[in-house]
This record gives sequence, structure tokens and C-alpha cells, in this order.
Amino acid sequence: MYMMYGFLALYIFMLAAFAGYEVISRVPSILHTPLMSGSNFIHGVVLVGAIIALGTADGAVGRTIGFIAVLLATANAVGGWVTTERMLAMFKSSKDTK
Repeated sequence: MYMMYGFLALYIFMLAAFAGYEVISRVPSILHTPLMSGSNFIHGVVLVGAIIALGTADGAVGRTIGFIAVLLATANAVGGWVTTERMLAMFKSSKDTK
């Protein structure tokens, strides 16, 4: 019974990965910045999920994996935000900086 849940989770993960690849590969270059902002939102949701997983973890191994997940999700969200800010700064005119 539990093995079926694992296969179902793997199946859903594979479908999501395929659908994500197909969607991202067809995005024009001009839409990259708005897409990056949207993905930063998704990274924030991943961070919340990692925090919840860490909070409900039992045992040292679960807490360690949860802590690593929170660290990686935080780095991913912050890195995406910094990248988006740098990209948006390229489009600002010199009058906007004063």
C-alpha cells in the first residue's frame, strides 16, 4: 500500500518536471524577468514548506534534512530575488536613480 504512494508521488513529480520544462523552454526572452519574479514567489512557497517540514520532523535525521532544506530554499529565494533586482536595475533610466 505504501509503495503505491511512493510510485504515485514519483509519477506526479515526473509529470511536473516534464510540464515545467515544456513551459519554460517556450518562454520568449522578453518575458524572462516577469517569469523570474513569478518563480521567486514559488521559491518562497518552497521555503514555507521546508519550514513546516522542519517543524514537524521527528528524530535527528529528519531535523537535519529539514534544516538543510530550509537553508537551500532560503538561498534559492534570496538568489532569485537578487538576480531579479539586478535585471530590473538594467532597465532603469539614469533619471530614476536620482
